Amino acid sequence: RFAAVSGLQLLPESMVIDLAGEQVLLLHGDTLCTDDVEYQTFRTQVRDPAWRARTLALPLAQRRALAGQLRETSRQAIQQKAADIIDVNRQEVDRVMKEHRVERLIHGHTHRPAIHEWTLDGYSMRRIVLGDWYAQGSVLCCSAPGWRMESLALSGACKE
Repeated sequence: RFAAVSGLQLLPESMVIDLAGEQVLLLHGDTLCTDDVEYQTFRTQVRDPAWRARTLALPLAQRRALAGQLRETSRQAIQQKAADIIDVNRQEVDRVMKEHRVERLIHGHTHRPAIHEWTLDGYSMRRIVLGDWYAQGSVLCCSAPGWRMESLALSGACKE
């Protein structure tokens, strides 16, 4: 309902789009973190329709409290895990890009904004990681001359 009222379109889990004349795969990015088994188990749980139905049936105050608890648990878990565990698995990135027949991938989730480039089977691959929107905005600007990452200052009204 929020998407419709806001004039937004919800995207599927993965989607290939044409961006500046290139086929680009869009993903949230969490499915690429295959080494984080604990997170993948959590992801499966929260995407279960029965779990969602039970959670959405709770009063709003309880749902907000649950969301806060889950964010705090996630924050603590991230602090205790090795960096390579909570980052994408490179073999999974390669597999997914081959599966979708793309040389460009844009995702978030890891919140480590960067543009990664490498060669795979003779092709020049590029993975763009978008940052989070907690302290600043993170955007990818695409035009004929090229692609570049930019950070945007958030006004006080947008911050948590």
